[in-house]
Amino acid sequence: MVRQGCVVGDDWDERNIPDQRGRVAVVTGANTGLGFETARMLAERGATVVLAVRDVEKGGRAAARIAGDVGVQALDLASLDSIRSAAADLRAAHPRIDLLINNAGVMHPPKRTTADGFELQFGTNHLGHFALTGLLLDRLLDTPRSRVVTVSSGGHRIRAAIHFDDLNWERSYSRVAAYGQSKLANLMFTYELQRRLAPHGTTLAVAAHPGVSNTELIRNAPAVFRLPIARLAPLLTQNAAMGALPTVRAATDPEVRGGQYYGPGGRLELRGHPKPVRSSRDSHDRAVQQRLWAVSEELTGVTFPV
Repeated sequence: MVRQGCVVGDDWDERNIPDQRGRVAVVTGANTGLGFETARMLAERGATVVLAVRDVEKGGRAAARIAGDVGVQALDLASLDSIRSAAADLRAAHPRIDLLINNAGVMHPPKRTTADGFELQFGTNHLGHFALTGLLLDRLLDTPRSRVVTVSSGGHRIRAAIHFDDLNWERSYSRVAAYGQSKLANLMFTYELQRRLAPHGTTLAVAAHPGVSNTELIRNAPAVFRLPIARLAPLLTQNAAMGALPTVRAATDPEVRGGQYYGPGGRLELRGHPKPVRSSRDSHDRAVQQRLWAVSEELTGVTFPV
């Protein structure tokens, strides 16, 4: 049903995004794909948007394609030095941050490590965003109705566990299991962060996943995943704009509650309009969440003001 230009019910889409004028949004990994579409939607609704990206030249070209107030910030989530430098720049430029969208990620690469020696997927997808959030969080805590939205994946259910005895996969390496660990960590981080934010009453932590979206992210996936997706793409995947909607809803819908998880509402959460969905039972293990938090602070050297 459509009312006053907005879709209501189960068909939430871009027309439902509230006015974002006066709000500042930082979106990681916004050169292409889901991050670009997230940034575009927010900017078109009036937000000041910062594309936090590793390649500033590509970021500039992406910003030029978006109508609105859009800037670019250098950020390499695989380097703690870069994260600290980017956070300092963002703090200097923006006394308030309304939305931090932890979108950037790597999926199924060959075994590699970050500049600080972490397995690339765990280091980038989880530890990088953990550190960035901690370094910017006071800007959000001072901003009513602010949100941290972290993008996870259905991959958090596939061979996923937090391997505290070998977080960096030094004894053996499975690109699929390592990805699953990083995406499970994204959810555990969100749930523990929300518990810590709740007493402050200003900021929500929310998670989202895009379903199966036709983006560059799957380029490193093993052939066993790439070939079926390529052949069945019209049935299994959706475009990046649809894939970004769960993130955008998590960031902007006034009805969102802290600790929720948004994903596509279609069959098996592969595609469709965004709605609240459930994550795995393992993702709700509070003892593991708290242990992961403590280990993440130790590894990154970043402590949170909550």
